[in-house]
Amino acid sequence: MGTPHPHELLQMDLSGGDDDWSPTPHGQLLALALAENNLVRGKSVLELGAGVGNHTILLLRQGARSMVVTEITPERLETTRSNVERNMVSPWPEPNTEYRAADWLNTEGRFDVLITNPPYMVSGKQNRRYFIDSLILDAHKRLNPGGTLVFVQSSMADTAKSIRRLEENGYAVRTLATSRGPFRDYYFEDPTFMEEIQAVPDGFELKNGEYTETLTVLCAVLQPYSPPDVAH
Repeated sequence: MGTPHPHELLQMDLSGGDDDWSPTPHGQLLALALAENNLVRGKSVLELGAGVGNHTILLLRQGARSMVVTEITPERLETTRSNVERNMVSPWPEPNTEYRAADWLNTEGRFDVLITNPPYMVSGKQNRRYFIDSLILDAHKRLNPGGTLVFVQSSMADTAKSIRRLEENGYAVRTLATSRGPFRDYYFEDPTFMEEIQAVPDGFELKNGEYTETLTVLCAVLQPYSPPDVAH
């Protein structure tokens, strides 16, 4: 088939249980950015935290050569698998996909592209940026030389800090998409979160009583690097 229109790529029949992560505003923006920028045709892809499989399906439709898809539990992974199988039917190509129950970057292999929507507000860590920071520091272990890292984050997680740290760790960074939107209701349920974001530069905007965040999809390409001979 020819090059599909982004709208066609995003048409899906998705289902999931109460324990599954349905597409959020973060995930919806990531999907739109991926649909408008084919980064995976003919490439190997690792997707961390596939959820209901909306990004998995999109990337397979764009012609990813192969995909390894992870989720934290076999049950969540089965939701991903069933949605992929239901949506990847003719005229779409037959998916070349391996499903792995794995915790974050704790999986094997190297890939051309790594794509994820990292936890932040409900990361379960004292440092809410834990998964963003570990991604920036350790994604190179899962990427081939010149590989591409793509993820979405909120302004409340300090987008400028992420860009700076990516550049410090050898990535060339560009922005694929941004969007602004109101806070989700559960943000207000954690008083420590509402307190922490006060210290984030440009983390949010409060106007006429409405809180808004900015979501950004970052695309970072790992640059060549040879450590000096004296390095341990």
